Amino acid sequence: MVKEDTRISLKGINVFPFASVDELIDYANDRKGILVAVNAEKILNATDQTRQIINSNIAYCDGVGPVMALRQKGVDVVKIAGCELWLKIIGRYYDSKTFYIIGASKKVNDATVEKLRREFPGIRIVGHRDGFLRTPQERQELIDDVAEKRPDVVFVAMGSPKQEILMDEMFKRHKAIYQGLGGSFDVYTGTVPRAPKWWLDHNLEFAYRLIRQPKRIKRNIKYVRFAWWLATKQF
Repeated sequence: MVKEDTRISLKGINVFPFASVDELIDYANDRKGILVAVNAEKILNATDQTRQIINSNIAYCDGVGPVMALRQKGVDVVKIAGCELWLKIIGRYYDSKTFYIIGASKKVNDATVEKLRREFPGIRIVGHRDGFLRTPQERQELIDDVAEKRPDVVFVAMGSPKQEILMDEMFKRHKAIYQGLGGSFDVYTGTVPRAPKWWLDHNLEFAYRLIRQPKRIKRNIKYVRFAWWLATKQF
Protein backbone atom coordinates (compact mmCIF):
# COMPACT_ATOMS: atom_id res chain seq x y z
CA MET A 1 0.00 0.00 0.00
CA VAL A 2 1.33 3.41 -0.97
CA LYS A 3 2.09 5.72 1.96
CA GLU A 4 2.06 9.50 2.45
CA ASP A 5 5.84 9.74 2.33
CA THR A 6 6.05 7.95 -1.02
CA ARG A 7 4.88 11.02 -2.96
CA ILE A 8 7.35 12.21 -5.57
CA SER A 9 7.82 15.82 -6.65
CA LEU A 10 7.53 16.76 -10.32
CA LYS A 11 8.43 20.45 -10.58
CA GLY A 12 6.80 21.06 -7.21
CA ILE A 13 3.73 18.87 -7.81
CA ASN A 14 3.74 15.93 -5.40
CA VAL A 15 2.34 12.80 -7.06
CA PHE A 16 1.51 9.43 -5.55
CA PRO A 17 3.04 6.50 -7.51
CA PHE A 18 -0.05 4.31 -7.44
CA ALA A 19 0.57 0.87 -8.93
CA SER A 20 -3.10 0.23 -9.74
CA VAL A 21 -6.54 1.83 -9.77
CA ASP A 22 -7.61 -0.32 -6.83
CA GLU A 23 -4.68 0.94 -4.76
CA LEU A 24 -5.75 4.53 -5.42
CA ILE A 25 -9.40 3.84 -4.54
CA ASP A 26 -8.42 2.05 -1.32
CA TYR A 27 -6.17 4.93 -0.32
CA ALA A 28 -8.87 7.53 -0.98
CA ASN A 29 -11.50 5.52 0.87
CA ASP A 30 -9.32 5.30 3.97
CA ARG A 31 -8.34 8.98 4.08
CA LYS A 32 -10.86 11.05 2.06
CA GLY A 33 -9.60 14.00 0.04
CA ILE A 34 -9.57 15.46 -3.45
CA LEU A 35 -8.42 13.16 -6.25
CA VAL A 36 -6.47 15.31 -8.69
CA ALA A 37 -5.57 13.97 -12.13
CA VAL A 38 -2.05 15.18 -12.88
CA ASN A 39 -0.93 15.56 -16.48
CA ALA A 40 1.68 17.72 -18.18
CA GLU A 41 -0.74 20.65 -18.40
CA LYS A 42 -1.41 20.73 -14.65
CA ILE A 43 2.31 20.75 -13.94
CA LEU A 44 3.00 23.48 -16.49
CA ASN A 45 0.06 25.66 -15.37
CA ALA A 46 0.47 25.24 -11.61
CA THR A 47 0.05 28.36 -9.50
CA ASP A 48 0.76 28.75 -5.80
CA GLN A 49 -2.94 28.16 -5.12
CA THR A 50 -3.40 25.06 -7.29
CA ARG A 51 -0.06 23.61 -6.20
CA GLN A 52 -1.13 23.90 -2.56
CA ILE A 53 -4.46 22.20 -3.27
CA ILE A 54 -2.84 19.37 -5.23
CA ASN A 55 -0.09 18.78 -2.68
CA SER A 56 -2.58 18.73 0.20
CA ASN A 57 -4.63 16.03 -1.44
CA ILE A 58 -4.33 12.88 -3.57
CA ALA A 59 -2.59 13.50 -6.89
CA TYR A 60 -2.29 10.63 -9.35
CA CYS A 61 -0.80 10.23 -12.83
CA ASP A 62 -3.48 10.81 -15.46
CA GLY A 63 -1.11 11.65 -18.31
CA VAL A 64 1.72 9.83 -20.02
CA GLY A 65 4.09 12.76 -19.34
CA PRO A 66 4.11 12.41 -15.52
CA VAL A 67 4.30 8.61 -15.90
CA MET A 68 7.41 8.93 -18.04
CA ALA A 69 8.93 11.43 -15.60
CA LEU A 70 8.39 9.07 -12.67
CA ARG A 71 9.76 6.10 -14.58
CA GLN A 72 12.89 8.14 -15.33
CA LYS A 73 13.28 8.27 -11.57
CA GLY A 74 13.01 4.48 -11.39
CA VAL A 75 9.48 4.52 -9.97
CA ASP A 76 6.96 1.88 -11.07
CA VAL A 77 3.67 3.66 -11.68
CA VAL A 78 0.58 3.24 -13.84
CA LYS A 79 -1.38 5.81 -15.83
CA ILE A 80 -4.88 6.16 -14.41
CA ALA A 81 -7.47 7.84 -16.63
CA GLY A 82 -9.71 10.09 -14.57
CA CYS A 83 -12.57 9.63 -17.04
CA GLU A 84 -12.49 5.91 -16.19
CA LEU A 85 -11.62 6.18 -12.49
CA TRP A 86 -14.89 7.82 -11.43
CA LEU A 87 -16.93 4.97 -12.92
CA LYS A 88 -14.73 2.41 -11.15
CA ILE A 89 -15.38 4.24 -7.87
CA ILE A 90 -19.12 4.11 -8.55
CA GLY A 91 -18.90 0.46 -9.58
CA ARG A 92 -17.34 -0.44 -6.26
CA TYR A 93 -19.50 1.72 -3.98
CA TYR A 94 -22.80 2.44 -5.75
CA ASP A 95 -24.74 0.20 -3.36
CA SER A 96 -23.05 1.40 -0.17
CA LYS A 97 -22.17 5.11 -0.57
CA THR A 98 -24.00 8.29 -1.55
CA PHE A 99 -23.04 10.55 -4.46
CA TYR A 100 -23.34 14.19 -5.56
CA ILE A 101 -22.92 15.00 -9.26
CA ILE A 102 -21.78 18.50 -10.28
CA GLY A 103 -20.80 19.84 -13.68
CA ALA A 104 -21.36 20.19 -17.42
CA SER A 105 -24.51 21.76 -18.86
CA LYS A 106 -27.90 21.07 -17.28
CA LYS A 107 -28.81 18.82 -20.20
CA VAL A 108 -25.62 16.77 -19.92
CA ASN A 109 -25.80 16.69 -16.11
CA ASP A 110 -29.38 15.39 -16.20
CA ALA A 111 -28.41 12.81 -18.83
CA THR A 112 -25.45 11.71 -16.70
CA VAL A 113 -27.63 11.15 -13.65
CA GLU A 114 -30.24 9.31 -15.72
CA LYS A 115 -27.61 7.00 -17.24
CA LEU A 116 -25.98 6.31 -13.87
CA ARG A 117 -29.33 5.32 -12.39
CA ARG A 118 -29.91 3.03 -15.35
CA GLU A 119 -26.49 1.38 -15.26
CA PHE A 120 -26.16 1.20 -11.46
CA PRO A 121 -29.61 0.28 -10.11
CA GLY A 122 -30.14 1.53 -6.59
CA ILE A 123 -27.38 4.17 -6.73
CA ARG A 124 -28.09 6.94 -4.25
CA ILE A 125 -27.49 10.32 -5.84
CA VAL A 126 -28.38 12.84 -3.14
CA GLY A 127 -27.91 15.92 -5.30
CA HIS A 128 -26.84 17.14 -8.72
CA ARG A 129 -26.59 20.33 -10.73
CA ASP A 130 -24.83 21.86 -13.76
CA GLY A 131 -21.40 23.43 -13.52
CA PHE A 132 -22.37 27.00 -14.30
CA LEU A 133 -22.27 28.94 -11.03
CA ARG A 134 -23.36 32.35 -12.21
CA THR A 135 -23.26 34.26 -8.93
CA PRO A 136 -21.45 34.04 -5.59
CA GLN A 137 -24.83 33.17 -4.08
CA GLU A 138 -25.25 30.13 -6.34
CA ARG A 139 -21.75 28.98 -5.42
CA GLN A 140 -22.45 29.33 -1.71
CA GLU A 141 -25.79 27.56 -2.02
CA LEU A 142 -24.07 24.61 -3.68
CA ILE A 143 -21.38 24.44 -0.98
CA ASP A 144 -24.09 24.64 1.70
CA ASP A 145 -26.14 21.91 0.02
CA VAL A 146 -23.18 19.53 -0.16
CA ALA A 147 -22.38 20.21 3.50
CA GLU A 148 -26.01 19.58 4.46
CA LYS A 149 -26.52 16.38 2.46
CA ARG A 150 -23.08 14.98 3.36
CA PRO A 151 -22.48 12.72 0.34
CA ASP A 152 -19.69 10.15 0.57
CA VAL A 153 -18.43 10.94 -2.93
CA VAL A 154 -18.61 14.19 -4.92
CA PHE A 155 -17.78 14.39 -8.63
CA VAL A 156 -17.08 17.83 -10.13
CA ALA A 157 -16.78 18.22 -13.91
CA MET A 158 -15.90 21.85 -14.54
CA GLY A 159 -12.35 21.88 -15.90
CA SER A 160 -9.16 23.01 -14.17
CA PRO A 161 -8.46 24.96 -12.10
CA LYS A 162 -12.10 25.87 -11.38
CA GLN A 163 -13.02 22.39 -10.23
CA GLU A 164 -10.04 22.05 -7.89
CA ILE A 165 -10.71 25.43 -6.28
CA LEU A 166 -14.40 24.61 -5.78
CA MET A 167 -13.65 21.16 -4.38
CA ASP A 168 -11.18 22.68 -1.93
CA GLU A 169 -13.91 25.04 -0.67
CA MET A 170 -16.40 22.19 -0.33
CA PHE A 171 -13.89 19.90 1.37
CA LYS A 172 -13.33 22.50 4.10
CA ARG A 173 -17.04 22.23 4.94
CA HIS A 174 -17.54 18.51 4.36
CA LYS A 175 -14.90 15.75 4.29
CA ALA A 176 -15.55 13.20 1.54
CA ILE A 177 -13.96 11.69 -1.56
CA TYR A 178 -13.91 14.37 -4.26
CA GLN A 179 -12.81 13.93 -7.86
CA GLY A 180 -12.40 16.50 -10.62
CA LEU A 181 -13.57 15.21 -13.99
CA GLY A 182 -13.13 17.90 -16.62
CA GLY A 183 -15.27 16.89 -19.60
CA SER A 184 -15.98 13.33 -18.47
CA PHE A 185 -19.76 13.76 -18.29
CA ASP A 186 -19.82 14.80 -21.94
CA VAL A 187 -17.85 11.67 -22.85
CA TYR A 188 -20.00 9.43 -20.64
CA THR A 189 -23.24 10.62 -22.25
CA GLY A 190 -21.84 10.45 -25.79
CA THR A 191 -22.02 14.22 -26.25
CA VAL A 192 -18.29 14.27 -27.03
CA PRO A 193 -16.55 11.16 -28.43
CA ARG A 194 -13.46 9.83 -26.70
CA ALA A 195 -10.44 8.75 -28.72
CA PRO A 196 -10.71 5.24 -30.24
CA LYS A 197 -8.93 2.37 -28.49
CA TRP A 198 -5.83 2.41 -30.74
CA TRP A 199 -5.10 6.03 -29.83
CA LEU A 200 -5.63 5.29 -26.13
CA ASP A 201 -3.43 2.18 -26.20
CA HIS A 202 -0.58 4.19 -27.75
CA ASN A 203 -0.95 7.16 -25.36
CA LEU A 204 -1.98 9.42 -28.23
CA GLU A 205 -5.31 10.69 -26.95
CA PHE A 206 -3.94 14.25 -26.94
CA ALA A 207 -3.08 13.92 -30.65
CA TYR A 208 -6.57 12.65 -31.46
CA ARG A 209 -8.09 15.66 -29.70
CA LEU A 210 -5.74 17.97 -31.60
CA ILE A 211 -6.78 16.49 -34.95
CA ARG A 212 -10.46 16.93 -34.09
CA GLN A 213 -9.93 20.39 -32.59
CA PRO A 214 -7.00 22.13 -34.36
CA LYS A 215 -7.54 25.26 -32.27
CA ARG A 216 -6.05 23.32 -29.35
CA ILE A 217 -2.60 23.84 -30.92
CA LYS A 218 -2.09 27.06 -28.93
CA ARG A 219 -2.94 25.19 -25.76
CA ASN A 220 -0.67 22.25 -26.62
CA ILE A 221 2.40 24.17 -27.81
CA LYS A 222 3.49 24.59 -24.20
CA TYR A 223 4.00 20.83 -24.01
CA VAL A 224 7.30 21.37 -25.85
CA ARG A 225 8.73 22.63 -22.56
CA PHE A 226 7.55 19.49 -20.77
CA ALA A 227 9.08 17.31 -23.52
CA TRP A 228 12.36 19.22 -23.11
CA TRP A 229 12.34 18.51 -19.37
CA LEU A 230 11.87 14.82 -20.11
CA ALA A 231 14.55 14.74 -22.81
CA THR A 232 17.08 16.47 -20.56
CA LYS A 233 16.00 14.56 -17.43
CA GLN A 234 15.20 17.69 -15.44
CA PHE A 235 12.62 16.05 -13.16
